[in-house]
Amino acid sequence: MKIINLISGPRNLSTALMYSFSRRPDTTVIDEPFYAHYLSTTGIDHPGREDTLKFMSADINEVLSNIFSNQRCEVLFLKNMAHHHQQMKLDFLENMTNLFLVRNPHQLIASFAQVIENPTMQDIGLEKSWELFNIVKRQNPIVLDSAEILKDPKGLLKKLCKKLQIKFYDEMLSWKKGGIKEDGPWAKFWYKNVHNSNGFTKQKTSSRELPKNCQSLYIESLKYYDKLSSNSITV
Repeated sequence: MKIINLISGPRNLSTALMYSFSRRPDTTVIDEPFYAHYLSTTGIDHPGREDTLKFMSADINEVLSNIFSNQRCEVLFLKNMAHHHQQMKLDFLENMTNLFLVRNPHQLIASFAQVIENPTMQDIGLEKSWELFNIVKRQNPIVLDSAEILKDPKGLLKKLCKKLQIKFYDEMLSWKKGGIKEDGPWAKFWYKNVHNSNGFTKQKTSSRELPKNCQSLYIESLKYYDKLSSNSITV
């Protein structure tokens, strides 16, 4: 079984990419399996916190055991947030194919700030993504930029599947509106745009302005984005 660990920041098209992989006949997807662990160990208050802690295990050893014992599919796709990889041993990353997804932090932060008013570097995950990238660098991890996906979804996904050494399916280009059964309970707070979509499309909200209180975060995060995006697949 091939385990693909998507390491993303929030508001990066990560949910759309999960939906895309859910359409594959050989693939099972898991939505943010480390989320309860992250909430439990950090004490951070996110929308839907209590529902998330009730919904899934916060024991990282139990979560990882369930992931690696899964024998029900050829490909297991984990949609993970970079900042959820905290307070855990990271040696398990060596047994996964690590796929990094980034987005221009101007768009990322402007979108995230609509739900969390004063986001931090930890919230957006770019510094953590760069840290994790360097940990698995000798594996030649794959990097995607969400802007490249939107330029040519089919062309980009074909290139991605080739790098992942899996077959490309046309079904990956579209899905039904309204969500998928694998959505976590936090979907009602974060997934509105993708629930209203049936494929990879640029959202009207992508052009929203960056809040003034987020300017310093944007400047700080840009250096991590530039480093990661320089390694991304292009169409």
